[in-house]
Amino acid sequence: MTAAERLYSRLVRRDADAESALDPTVRAELPPNGVRLVTAQALQSAGDQTVNASTVLTWLFHALGVPAGLAGLLVPIRESGSMLPQVFLTPLVMRVRGRRHVFAAGAWVQAAAVAVMAFTAAVGTGLTAGVVILAALAVAALGRCLCSIASKDVQGRTVPKGERGQITGVSTMVAGAVALTLGLGIRLLGGDAPGTGALAALLGLGAALWAISAIVYGRVREPEPPAPTTDDDGAPGVAARLASACRDDPQFRRFVTARSLLLVSALSPPFILALALAAGTSGLSGLGGFILASGLAALLGGRVFGRLADRSSRLLMTGTALAASLVLLALLGVLALTGGPEALGSGPATEALFVGAYFLIAFIHTGVRVGRKTYVQDMAEGDRRTLYVAAGNTTLGVVLLVVGGISSALAAVDPQWAVLFLALLGLAGVVTSWSLPEVSRG
Repeated sequence: MTAAERLYSRLVRRDADAESALDPTVRAELPPNGVRLVTAQALQSAGDQTVNASTVLTWLFHALGVPAGLAGLLVPIRESGSMLPQVFLTPLVMRVRGRRHVFAAGAWVQAAAVAVMAFTAAVGTGLTAGVVILAALAVAALGRCLCSIASKDVQGRTVPKGERGQITGVSTMVAGAVALTLGLGIRLLGGDAPGTGALAALLGLGAALWAISAIVYGRVREPEPPAPTTDDDGAPGVAARLASACRDDPQFRRFVTARSLLLVSALSPPFILALALAAGTSGLSGLGGFILASGLAALLGGRVFGRLADRSSRLLMTGTALAASLVLLALLGVLALTGGPEALGSGPATEALFVGAYFLIAFIHTGVRVGRKTYVQDMAEGDRRTLYVAAGNTTLGVVLLVVGGISSALAAVDPQWAVLFLALLGLAGVVTSWSLPEVSRG
């Protein structure tokens, strides 16, 4: 066995039957390709942690004296900005035969954009710095868009069913270990409130991680692809095909609906933090603590959820949606019994309540992400998979704005109402994802 084969066999529980069905050329390249995919995706996910819009960039805006109103644009620009443009970028991607080059290009774009953020953090202040960082974040979101479209296709063409979820899970686990190290470093060196110099260095590290990810991903050896897709109608033509996929394919339409309802774990953490601050706790106020919780959740959940996704990504999505809703309802139950967050007061028990809820939601969200990524890879092949990824993400970008707007409006009255709304959304996601057809090998 080669070194790549030994390492890949340690990282992934291999499926001999699925591998035997591969083209001989693809099968021969599977171990080195698998190691490259794990490495590149882990570097990308670790880079995501260094430029997290709801923690690192929000903290940076505060440290630079950026007007508070601009901070509210960070998450919408990053999340929706990486999803909504996919209808326009998909025609370009479908003309490229080597999709690994698309991912590498997206990673280089993100590296350059984050490097601009790092420089701005080091020398800028106030409104000007905030505007420059937001513009760089929008560019990074476009790069993330390219990576999202290309990665599922490359992984689907180079890795068989039964191993794809594990690739994603192991990548998530490795990224969690990196985030855990970063969080510990920030806590030890910067305390609860790291300065702009430390944050600039963190962003610089993120740019380096994306650059290395681009280099590693560029070495993936794809099978001989079909002839490049040409669409004379450009974006409108692809938009029509995306709409057709949503209209004419009930399985895909149900998946998009389920994925939209699974936003419970993605959108609830900020409201948990708001409730914690209302109670007067300080344990969640340190930036290092945020990164530690996210990193630990990914480290513990990545490999486990990866294997569960290969058994049944449908059941994984169903179970994690149910778990997220139950955690939120349990938190609301405790608050109702104690008279609300203000009545709890600060103390170890209160801190444990909110830290525990935040960690559990982050842990569950790891399973949600691995499950939905594996499902869309397994449900289609070739350019149809690319269309499904673009259609799903574009639709989710719109849904994210709507659901985020509703939950934010409810939170303006009381964060508990936003948490309840998201918990009920998750329960609806349980019903929808349970009704999806099975696409995993089992």
